Amino acid sequence: MTDTTHESVFQADIVTQMQAHGWQVGHASGYQAETALYEQDVLDFVQTTQPQEWEKFCRTFPIDSERHFVAALVKQLNKADEHATDRASRTYGTLGVLRHGLKIRNARFDLCQFKPEHSLNPETMARYEANICRVVPEVVYSPHTSIKDSTDGKVAKRNRIDVVLFVNGLPVTTMELKSEFKQAVQNAITQYKKTRLPKDLDTKKPEPLLTFKRGALVHFAVSQYEVYMTTKLAGDSTYFLPFNKGTSDGGAGNDIPDDISQYATDYLWNEVLTPENLLAILGHFMHLQIDEEEDAIGRKSKKEIMMFPRYHQWDVVTKLVNAAINEGAGQKYLIQHSAGSGKSNSIAWTAHQLSTLYNSDGDKQFHSVIVITDRTVLDDQLQDTIYQFEHADGVVGKINRKESDGSKSEQLAAALVNSQPIIIVTIQTFPFVLKAIEDSSVLKSRRYAIIADEAHSSQTGSTARQLKEVLVSGDIESKQGGTVDNAAENDAPLSSEDILDATLAARRSSPNLSYYAFTATPKPKTIELFGRLPNPDLPASKDNLPAAYHVYSMRQAIEEGFILDVLKNYTNYKVVYQLKQKLAAADDEVDTRRAKIKLNNWVRLHEHNIAQKVKIIIEHFNDNIKGLLGGQAKAMVVTGSRKEAVRYKLAFDNYIAENGYHRINAMVAFSGEVTFNDNDPDSGALLGEKFTEHNMNIGLKGRDLRKAFDSDDYQVMLVANKFQTGFDQPKLCAMYVDKKLTGVDCVQTLSRLNRTYRAKQRAARLCSISLMILTIFLKPSSHTMRPQP
Repeated sequence: MTDTTHESVFQADIVTQMQAHGWQVGHASGYQAETALYEQDVLDFVQTTQPQEWEKFCRTFPIDSERHFVAALVKQLNKADEHATDRASRTYGTLGVLRHGLKIRNARFDLCQFKPEHSLNPETMARYEANICRVVPEVVYSPHTSIKDSTDGKVAKRNRIDVVLFVNGLPVTTMELKSEFKQAVQNAITQYKKTRLPKDLDTKKPEPLLTFKRGALVHFAVSQYEVYMTTKLAGDSTYFLPFNKGTSDGGAGNDIPDDISQYATDYLWNEVLTPENLLAILGHFMHLQIDEEEDAIGRKSKKEIMMFPRYHQWDVVTKLVNAAINEGAGQKYLIQHSAGSGKSNSIAWTAHQLSTLYNSDGDKQFHSVIVITDRTVLDDQLQDTIYQFEHADGVVGKINRKESDGSKSEQLAAALVNSQPIIIVTIQTFPFVLKAIEDSSVLKSRRYAIIADEAHSSQTGSTARQLKEVLVSGDIESKQGGTVDNAAENDAPLSSEDILDATLAARRSSPNLSYYAFTATPKPKTIELFGRLPNPDLPASKDNLPAAYHVYSMRQAIEEGFILDVLKNYTNYKVVYQLKQKLAAADDEVDTRRAKIKLNNWVRLHEHNIAQKVKIIIEHFNDNIKGLLGGQAKAMVVTGSRKEAVRYKLAFDNYIAENGYHRINAMVAFSGEVTFNDNDPDSGALLGEKFTEHNMNIGLKGRDLRKAFDSDDYQVMLVANKFQTGFDQPKLCAMYVDKKLTGVDCVQTLSRLNRTYRAKQRAARLCSISLMILTIFLKPSSHTMRPQP
């Protein structure tokens, strides 16, 4: 068989299976290349579902009414400026017209009817069922080329797409197919990049079907084994994302089905692209995200990105929404999605869809959706994304400290009483939310969905102690084995996961509260509280351990190129040191554990020891890291305590000044205020001084640490129990660890380094990364204590 035969069989199978799911099969002759529309479907939908509006339109345009309508529609589609980044621009183009309709003089038309939230209105349901979903194979898409333009057919083939999907005549999806008998999916990607161009190669005029926002919304490269997608065709710089399910062992790609009559990628057309699910994606997932960028010299610009969910995002949101319908309130869901999974969008989509969900009685499934997050970027993203779906302000409310908005307690009470659809709170506020619900008979009877975002700042000192007063569960064990109070004294952070777990453990499960925990690296306690038993009829056991409801593994994220393997290139730098001072009473018996801690801390804080490490770090950064990413590379130094962070900052500044280095400036990040005492080594010059982030980072100039670090003013961040979780900086190319890391804390800290960096051309570019372990720890033996790497 030839390649064409194999591909044609694959194509025929896809079309046949799509037809079985409700797609109507069209013919390429029904497609009008000049308008990029299946025009008859457009006219049939508006005339059938909106006859009164059509009559009004015909009174205004009595002659050639259909031609005038198509012209007005094309004009609205063509307003989709690639560089427009304002709210009005989102009503143009294919997605804008499908979502917001078309107004012509005194007539208003809907070009699509999305599934209503409930079935109480039969007219709306009838219009939804009247949507025309059409699959058309072998579409010659270009108005600049036709079959008759070429005697050998080569030009026409260059401008022919294997499969195009239309909703009510508007193009939404294209698919290029490749048979793995001879060609891989990469050939389809290459075809999109080389010959499926948004502008015709010869005439340089736009191709309506392939123009960003104006034409099809998503483009799939498909083989029998893999799927990739993009929402913007831009020649060689087109960026394709994997759209694969992942393998059963957590890797990238797709499992080969046992049934030889099935394709490994048939989930694309049998699950994702069914008429019902594709309409749901268009109505509740796709949106235009505006990103603000800053180049190396500080120039700011905005760009618009068409967001289409990756497979795992669509899958988890769809499953969570369906579970809320089938299981009701009072459930717990653990979503274990690796860094690089796009959790921000997954949370935004979940929050919106749960907030608009109705039960079979026509009542809202949840009176409010409460999102727990400390990420301002997620606040803004929720506001902006949901505005596109609702086209209304006030859906999302954030409990903040602005005086004009009243106190936080007043805002919280008002939001809960008024059943605000989505309420954003910080992890510090969350325990008070539960207490407010418990203390009110009215609120207690309502249903709430609580979505917890793992990316929070850790709490230390007085904040941790205040939170413990609200957490009636008792003590939360710290990493040192103490309570919250001891943890604060020992300078150990109280993580958001600790707070969330303790809050839930303190309270009996409520039949009105559903919890959705999004995390990349859940702690054992989190899995215990939120996980589900494989066999719920049996108690937890070695063979029946609680597990996450949905998983997107770190392995898959690494293999798909969304994060880096930080352990691929790391150096364990052994610091060898000797203690020169002898104990005054060598034969005195001491507590081994306490002696080890004090001895280790004394050595670690010694100025000479830190100075030597600083020299290693700066020289390594200057020689190996500084020039990466066009000179924008960043590094993080993870220290063991706030006092160490202060010492590191002082040593950094001294070494840089003494050696005349340029463009290696360090900022320090720690909570509260640090002072030294007589028991600290070499502390004479530091006694009586109070060190804070503010007075040690004189170049901040009122900026947030994250924004300042993203600029060219700082290249190195020295941290102490801060920014080790929930901190995304894709320019981070090196990490120097001078702290003992174990378990989940180790994974979360090193994950700061695994973000990928995309160059301005939007081509994927993985930055070189470096991880250096600087820490040593003292471990007791039966006879003596010696340094161990």
